[in-house]
Amino acid sequence: MKRNLFRTLCFASALTLASARTQAGVKDGTLDIYWNDVEGGGATLIVTPSGESVLIDSGNPGGRDAARIHKTATEVAGLKKIDHLITTHFHRDHFGGAAELAALMPIGQVYDNGIPDMDPDHNPRNTNWPAQIKPYREFKSDGRSILHPGDRIALWQPANAPRLTLRCLAARQQFAAPPIAADVNPLCDTGTTKPKDTTDNANSIALVLDFGPFRFFDGGDLTWNTEGELVCPTNRVGKVDVYQVDHHGLDASNNPLLIHSLAPTVSVMNNGSRKGTSRTAVEGLKSSPGIQAMYQLHKNVRRDRENNTADEFIANLEEQCAGNYIKLSVAPDGNSYTVTIPATGHTRTFQTRDK
Repeated sequence: MKRNLFRTLCFASALTLASARTQAGVKDGTLDIYWNDVEGGGATLIVTPSGESVLIDSGNPGGRDAARIHKTATEVAGLKKIDHLITTHFHRDHFGGAAELAALMPIGQVYDNGIPDMDPDHNPRNTNWPAQIKPYREFKSDGRSILHPGDRIALWQPANAPRLTLRCLAARQQFAAPPIAADVNPLCDTGTTKPKDTTDNANSIALVLDFGPFRFFDGGDLTWNTEGELVCPTNRVGKVDVYQVDHHGLDASNNPLLIHSLAPTVSVMNNGSRKGTSRTAVEGLKSSPGIQAMYQLHKNVRRDRENNTADEFIANLEEQCAGNYIKLSVAPDGNSYTVTIPATGHTRTFQTRDK
């Protein structure tokens, strides 16, 4: 506990003045989450009621994804700076756009698992890893930190608003301690395992965002066995309102044990038109107790088109698309939230669930 408190205080003291000067313009008291379309990568932008920003992953290299994130951040969310950048793991569709984004707007504190010197998937044939990671290693930021299970990102607490926290529950296949009063998860008897995943996906940082009664889970690309360990023998996450579908909806992830233990009301899948939306993930979501809506950034255009949600919940229906994003706004009291797809006009409001 002392170690985690010390980290939190250090993060807070280093970031307080910088964050206070870089918040967005006057907001309406909502907590906003944007899922940028980075074509099957990760780039989730959180903007707090105080205008403080957290970007979880930065998409692919090549300019397109950084430009899309920058547009959402500056033109839609009204940001001048990304206050916190969290990289869940070291695959290019999650860290690749960071250096290019840093050239477009300032980046505050960077959090990750620690940059590996060698290929994070332990592939001895990938001798190009030092060149691949060089832009990420060298881009300018206010500071860099390694996240540990149990750490909290120091966020401004909005005045006269519900408590706001962002916690790291898993990193490098290690886990935060479960809540003291947590019971044994009765679903654990139904769990299955798969062969050990030796890629960096299994090392993903998993985060839970709480705003009063509202809870959101982002597990990066956690894979099957690690997902099971996160909720067994006790559920370290608890029930959630919104689940960002792990690993873009691929079947190496999305263990039904995790999905059903979280029991989300809403899921959001950051898939691509030909990536994700596996049968395992879709069926796991559909069978989850309490699920009301399943959102996707892209429609699956492969032959298995039955593995899709309804078109009204999809931001991009065509393979050659405009890169439409999905937005979620949590009401100032945390008791409800609204999901919109601005490009299509879709909007739907949900009530925050009892936990």
